[in-house]
Amino acid sequence: MTTTPRSPRLLLLSTVILAVAGVALLGVPHGQEQPAPASTAHATTNPSSAATVPPASKPTAGSAPSATSAPSAVESALPPHGEGVAGDPSVQRNLEAAWPADLPSHDERELLAAGRSLLRADATGVGRAKWPEVFPDSGQAVAPAFATARFRIQAAIARRDGSPDKAVVHLVWAGVDRGGTFTDLRITDWFFTRTIKKGAATWTPQPRT
Repeated sequence: MTTTPRSPRLLLLSTVILAVAGVALLGVPHGQEQPAPASTAHATTNPSSAATVPPASKPTAGSAPSATSAPSAVESALPPHGEGVAGDPSVQRNLEAAWPADLPSHDERELLAAGRSLLRADATGVGRAKWPEVFPDSGQAVAPAFATARFRIQAAIARRDGSPDKAVVHLVWAGVDRGGTFTDLRITDWFFTRTIKKGAATWTPQPRT
């Protein structure tokens, strides 16, 4: 229910996450590499997760790893699956590094608030009535795809989408589906257009296609 067609930005986001993870693995000193079979099995048996990052030692995000660097002095570019809330700041930093800010701060705040609200409504069913243009069936009983208890947004950014009047909110999130399976590093994009209502500019979300 929350999966969108893979836009070029979404594919680029997945590529950046996987590329950074690969660089992190190359920076692990010989003899300290962690075995990856468990992570690989998770990726192949859990197709709903939009990004899979193997566990690695902790090189500094955005800098080239050095074989002579002490592992304790560097920081992971991306957390391994299941890292929990403690790993979310590194996800946020990597999103911001991949797409530098290009919107006025007030627009970015408005878009982030709307994008977070839309994602929560889409995944858990909470707050759908606020977005009737996106969820026309919000008055009907809908079984949520994800539980509210362990749903969390790990990172989010809002950026222009090709023109000043179009924007996209990139969100990385985690949750437990109805089958009881927890997955993190999921990716969802929400697209917006700037419209004028009662003389004021506002960002309007675009319905899913």
